[in-house]
Amino acid sequence: MANEEDTLLAATHTDPLPPPSAELESIFREHHPKVFGTAYRITGNAQDAEDVLQTVFLRLLRRQDEIDLSPGPASYLRRAAVNAALDLMRARARAQSISLDELEVPLQGGNHLSPDRRQEDREIRRFLRQAILSLTPRSAEIFSMRFLEEMTNREIAKALGISQAAVGVALHRARSQVKKQIRSFAGGN
Repeated sequence: MANEEDTLLAATHTDPLPPPSAELESIFREHHPKVFGTAYRITGNAQDAEDVLQTVFLRLLRRQDEIDLSPGPASYLRRAAVNAALDLMRARARAQSISLDELEVPLQGGNHLSPDRRQEDREIRRFLRQAILSLTPRSAEIFSMRFLEEMTNREIAKALGISQAAVGVALHRARSQVKKQIRSFAGGN
């Protein structure tokens, strides 16, 4: 019994967090909507997006002396949000703790759609999420930036510090893989 208690204490004990620097507080105030939005577009769920937001900034808080965000926190935070959201989704898929159907993204103005159309949209979104989970983190990030955040290839290249050609190649490969995955999920070839 003592061994279980030691394990429980070790699992629940966390070192106190350092207080946030003024710079980190400023970064949070400026960028938290973008981190939340990026996470929401991947998870399709506000609670999950909040969890990702918290995870990203808690990691920053714990490592605030190690990470230099001065060159541009936006791209670092976007990548951190994508990675944390993918980690969350993959962990859920592995644990099968919830059905992917529960991760529905509310449709803009979706109340006027027929029930059949809403169901089709849910299925498409479910297939898309599953397909994105099969991508590498970098491919998922680029795919999400282009098709979920509607950024141009030039904007993506600038944000990630890579060439537009590299973005184009990555998007082509990711799009091909996503199409293949969706066809597979939908029972096609």
